[in-house]
Amino acid sequence: MNDETGDNRKNNLNDFSHDELKAFVTDLAKRWLAHDGLWFQAVEREYGMEAAIEADKNAWENFTLIEAKRIKKLLSLPENGGLKALARALNFRLYAFINEQEVVWIDDNKLEFRMKECRVQSARKRKKLPDFPCKPVGLVEYSGFASTIDSRITTKCICCPPDDHPKDYYCAWEFQINT
Repeated sequence: MNDETGDNRKNNLNDFSHDELKAFVTDLAKRWLAHDGLWFQAVEREYGMEAAIEADKNAWENFTLIEAKRIKKLLSLPENGGLKALARALNFRLYAFINEQEVVWIDDNKLEFRMKECRVQSARKRKKLPDFPCKPVGLVEYSGFASTIDSRITTKCICCPPDDHPKDYYCAWEFQINT
């Protein structure tokens, strides 16, 4: 039914098509990232970059566990699902809906995760700013996420800003299963 503006309004998620729901999920992820960035900038303005990164690490230490546990439950991942469970879970992180990422299997016990396009870093590049130095946060984030999916997984940073990185990705993380 059209309202006075002539629009066919959506009243709940049941009114959305499959494609509209996918677009909505992407929009929610963008909203989350915008909030994360605005929060970080507010802390940085008030207390400086070092304090903002420390606060961000503390927030991510908790958030990454919550995100991993929710994804694990959503996908019904087993307690020791290994790297296959991690590879699946990485596809359901909020970042996965707005960034371009890839998983490269090195062997059965090791995989490499690469962030090929990162909205944060791409925005900084467009503004001719240096890469955001996210490595301290990434170390907390990726190791916490992986070990929540499977406690046997260890995480190693291959590269992450402020490290130099290849042109085709911003950061890369190695995940290995200790069986």
